[in-house]
This record gives sequence, structure tokens and C-alpha cells, in this order.
Amino acid sequence: MHKVLVSRCLLGQHVRYDGGAHGPFGLLQRWQQEGRVVPLCPEVAGGLPTPRAPAEIAGGQGAKVLDGHLPVLTVDGEDVTAAFIDGAQQALALVAQHGIRMALLKARSPSCGNREAYDGSFSGTQVAGEGVTAAALRRAGVRVFSEEELVAAQAFLAVLDGAA
Repeated sequence: MHKVLVSRCLLGQHVRYDGGAHGPFGLLQRWQQEGRVVPLCPEVAGGLPTPRAPAEIAGGQGAKVLDGHLPVLTVDGEDVTAAFIDGAQQALALVAQHGIRMALLKARSPSCGNREAYDGSFSGTQVAGEGVTAAALRRAGVRVFSEEELVAAQAFLAVLDGAA
């Protein structure tokens, strides 16, 4: 049975920057009951508090943060890059520990977004991009889905389970 790395906020845990949560999603509850879920909030794991100031990446490019070309900044201008990178490294450690090949992460998050991110202007503008943890996971060969792609995630997990 394959494990799935899942954003803690999608499991109803109050770890969002504003202290909120998402879900619960029926599929994720089932995966939890099956013992598949490995929960992680990269931002909290990296040492950031809840609640915390919102953070964004210029251009929404998490891979450029990993490569040292862009910082992650809060709305107040605080550089929180180190915490985001630490959280991504902890995600990679969980991937290695549990043999994880897929993740279900929060859409548009500066850590977890897999297809879109906010542009760094704190104006609500979205751009094609990904968060820091999503970029690190993708580079490690982990397939990353968001809560907006539950059907595709379930199908991919079925393929993984069938190949086991």
C-alpha cells in the first residue's frame, strides 16, 4: 500500500497562515483510515508559527527559491526563505522514509502549490508556478496533486497500487 504526503491543512488541521484549515475531504479521510496519509505542513515544520504573515514568491517560482535565486517574503518584507527550504527538506526526508511517490498539497500555496502560485505582489494575482516544497518534490520524482485534482490523484494512486 502506497503512502501519500498530504498537506495538514487539507486534513482539517489549523495550520494555514491565518490559522484556518480546509476540508475535510472524504477521499482524504478514507486514505487516513487506510493508513496511507503522511501529514505535513512544510511552513510549520520549517519553524513558522500559526498564525503568521502571508508569504509569496516573486513570480511564484519555488524552483528559483530552491536554487537560491529568489527569496520568500512576507507581506511585511520579512525573508522567510530558510523556513520554506527547511520545510521542503523535511518533506523530502518523509518521502525517503516512507517510499512516497505522490503528494496531495494545497493549491496556490507558496510551499505547496503545484500549478499556480501568487505572484509576490500580495494583490491576489495568480501566475503559473509552484511552491517551494512542490518544486522539491517534483525534482525528486514525486507526482504532486492539489485538492482540486482529487479524481486524478485517486486514479494515480490506483495505478501505483496496481503496479505494486
